[in-house]
Amino acid sequence: MFNNIQSYFKKRISHTFAAMTSRKKQIVRTAAQLFKQRGYSAVTMRDLAAALDIKAASLYNHISGKQEILTQLILEVAHKFTSGMHAVQLDGDSAFAKAEKLIALHIKIAVEHTDALAVLNTDWMHLEGAAYEEYISLRKKYEMDFKQILHDGIASGEFKNLSLETMLFNLLSTLRSIYLWIPKKSATEVADLKKELPVILLKGITV
Repeated sequence: MFNNIQSYFKKRISHTFAAMTSRKKQIVRTAAQLFKQRGYSAVTMRDLAAALDIKAASLYNHISGKQEILTQLILEVAHKFTSGMHAVQLDGDSAFAKAEKLIALHIKIAVEHTDALAVLNTDWMHLEGAAYEEYISLRKKYEMDFKQILHDGIASGEFKNLSLETMLFNLLSTLRSIYLWIPKKSATEVADLKKELPVILLKGITV
């Protein structure tokens, strides 16, 4: 039942973003930059219009308001994490290899969707109604699946028998902050991160 609901939302979000006009995509990208810089609550539609050098009234020809933009930004990224987790779960890899792939997934999304990821991490609580419930559901499911991989690693003797909550907190607290680091680093440093971060993060829990 849950998987069917998730599949429905994933298809709906994918269709919504694919159907966006180039102008609407530009609006969403610019809004992401402003939300990241100032915070969702501090940005007005007039601010967004000024950044785009258009009249505020013209924005409403493409978007209903800030809440629609926030929903699109956050749910698109959230579904990328969900899709990535699903792909990792389907692999017949060891728990350690799956954990490595999830770390790589976080880095990839942080590099490709830096602004949107920043908005997700700092402004998700401003989502409303069904969008809020959907995000919370996706987040909880992702954390539950990550925890299961860690549990499997303990059971197989790959990971130390430590608290799952502590292990998950240690991993996600670092992974969720990568977007802060990415814009300040060179391509070489990002390449080093992709290679070295899995080693550093997993070393402490590996048997």
